[in-house]
Amino acid sequence: MITFFIFLLILGVLITVHEFGHFIIAKKLGVRVEKFSFGFGRRLLVKKKNDTEYSISLIPLGGYVKLAGDSLEEFKNNPDEYLSKTPSQRALIIFFGPLLNYILGFLCFWLIFFIGYPTLTTKVGGLIEGFGAKDAGIQVGDKIIAVDGKRVVFWEDLQKAIQAEKAATKVLLSVLRDNKEYTIEVKIKEKKLDDALGQTHNVGLIGITPKDEIVKVKHGFLESFILGINKTLDFTILTYKALWRMITGKLSIRESITGPLGIFYITSKAASAGMIAVLHLVAVLSVSLCIFNLLPLPVLDGGHIVLLAIEKIRGKQLSVKAERVITHIGFTLIVSLAIFATYNDLLRIFGDKLSKFIK
Repeated sequence: MITFFIFLLILGVLITVHEFGHFIIAKKLGVRVEKFSFGFGRRLLVKKKNDTEYSISLIPLGGYVKLAGDSLEEFKNNPDEYLSKTPSQRALIIFFGPLLNYILGFLCFWLIFFIGYPTLTTKVGGLIEGFGAKDAGIQVGDKIIAVDGKRVVFWEDLQKAIQAEKAATKVLLSVLRDNKEYTIEVKIKEKKLDDALGQTHNVGLIGITPKDEIVKVKHGFLESFILGINKTLDFTILTYKALWRMITGKLSIRESITGPLGIFYITSKAASAGMIAVLHLVAVLSVSLCIFNLLPLPVLDGGHIVLLAIEKIRGKQLSVKAERVITHIGFTLIVSLAIFATYNDLLRIFGDKLSKFIK
């Protein structure tokens, strides 16, 4: 029940922030906002203030802002209507929804770095047969403090330092054991590993696993700001690379797309891991929502921006018929994608149980 509440809360925050982006710029540009709704379906709570009707509806898997005169059928050529604005102004209204999601993602990353996040130390928890560490005499409980003279503090740093030594045959480790420091020469074994994008890389390995020793890492206010920017940009680049690899068939769409059920499952894992994990999930989902919404597909914000660019080039708006066809195509695409993502989630989460049931 708590997980479900957190899931709804995360969705609520993401949707409200997105729609508020549309809302605030529409108001700024003098467009009358008729409705601001969180959720779809039967309305549970309705309140009207000035010209805007605010509501919370039964199904919390979405939301919308209804602008006056936002379709040719409703447009009456009044100055406070959406279609009375220039294509550039309308594109700005549309763009600000995803932009606020992107900013929210950055703020969450910034907060994570500032309040502190858990990470593994460089203490060895296990040794793998057939690799250099065990043969060289590395022991469980040893703390590796340097690789070839370069200090390492966290497991992630240690991993990067050793994996980068793929071309070397040996590496010198500075090891802390029983409060005494030792220098141990360890053989490197080169191995092929797949990254998050399904790309194969040669990396250096010595055959160690981490001990469950976790420390909290905190950064200063300004340092966290810079780290938040870098994290957001890195995740953005990674996401676009993944999208390109999916388009070119180099990355499985089935294994890469997650729907509402998958997000709920991930939320349950994050909720059990604590507040930092939930914050990280919000950051990732918010940036992803921005990127997905700006894809040039009908119905999505990116699709609307493309149509506005075409309108600006043509010098006139699309016809009512063309608008309906594009909306229908876009809606069909989104529903199909949602069904596909949910089906994948079911297979990913309940695959074993489903196969037994079918048999």
